[in-house]
Amino acid sequence: MWRRGLLFACAMLPAAAGAQTRYLEIYNDAPSSLVSLAAAPAGTDAYRDLALGDRPLQGGGHAVTVELDGKAGCRRDLRATFADGRQTVSRGFDVCRYRSYHTGRVLPR
Repeated sequence: MWRRGLLFACAMLPAAAGAQTRYLEIYNDAPSSLVSLAAAPAGTDAYRDLALGDRPLQGGGHAVTVELDGKAGCRRDLRATFADGRQTVSRGFDVCRYRSYHTGRVLPR
């Protein structure tokens, strides 16, 4: 009987391992405050807002860590909206390879 339970637990390991939570450090090195950040599985429009805290993330290098659902895989589209009205979309960002995202690098000069 215990063998059956052990086999079931082992069979579930790959599925659980692939769905781990990921964390991404967001650095707002843009001049404007970041008012929202949303993520979607790459190539979809299924954006979900990420928790930035109780107020916009100030520009100039302030940072926050956000939690990403591991079920969507490694590649994400990230949509950032700033207080000055600008919005950027970074397509196919690899959250498994990169642990941080810098907003100022994607804004046009």
